Amino acid sequence: MTVEPLPFTRPPHRLILEPIVRGALEEDLGRAGDVTSELTIPSSQSVTARLVARDAGVIAGLIAAECAFRLIDPTLDFRAEISDGAVVARSTMLAQIEGSARSVLTAERVALNFLGHLCGVATATQTLVAAVEGTKARIVCTRKTTPGLRVLEKYAVRCGGGFNHRFGLDDAILIKDNHIAAAGGISAVMTRARRAGGHMVRIEIEVDTLGQLEEALAAGAEVILLDNMTLDELRRAVAATAGRAILEASGGVTPSTVRAIAETGVDYISSGAITHSAPSLDVGLDV
Repeated sequence: MTVEPLPFTRPPHRLILEPIVRGALEEDLGRAGDVTSELTIPSSQSVTARLVARDAGVIAGLIAAECAFRLIDPTLDFRAEISDGAVVARSTMLAQIEGSARSVLTAERVALNFLGHLCGVATATQTLVAAVEGTKARIVCTRKTTPGLRVLEKYAVRCGGGFNHRFGLDDAILIKDNHIAAAGGISAVMTRARRAGGHMVRIEIEVDTLGQLEEALAAGAEVILLDNMTLDELRRAVAATAGRAILEASGGVTPSTVRAIAETGVDYISSGAITHSAPSLDVGLDV
């Protein structure tokens, strides 16, 4: 079983992936390398090891795990048994690695750190996606990501059936409450954004009240973020907008609340928790 695939659910290019994994390995190896493995295991010792999911969940990050093993030792034979995006049961074997025992054990922790965390993100995302099934709402992530891991965490969101919000400050205009306050109000900030923004850049503005929603609509907002509104306010916002703008709901999104939020008729529901608070999936390496 796999999560419904998205057309753009492809892993980051190796040119992007490898520096992230290499940095984690350099942090772990320090100045002297894996002294434990080098002092206790003969250099000629080979092993067969398995990556195993010790909990059920959605898999993401096998690409990072493989990269970690291959950067330590290109001669290791890494064979994935499933693909990222697969929904697995407890005790499912994810991959098998054969080769130098020293190399396998040196790469183990970094590979598991990436794999467990990214599987956790994908699993948390899929929980919300499943909860809103049958509605038009799409689950999207935010910029609340682990520094240095954004591209991987957003990939994991896609593996879990979610969609990505903007990747950074440079690929969309998102006007938030502090921008509005600093610029002198919704009308003023929207005028400046529409005048200066390129024709390929979409403008989204955050509002806290139905009054601000009306201002944003009058100013020509294309996408409106409804921040921390009640269910009744969300329903009224959908009715008042009447399709004139895309509506995104944010705030208070949990597995127990997301269905009701989706049923108000909003187009998108954003969650920072699926990246910043997702519990790691327990994945182990067995030799």
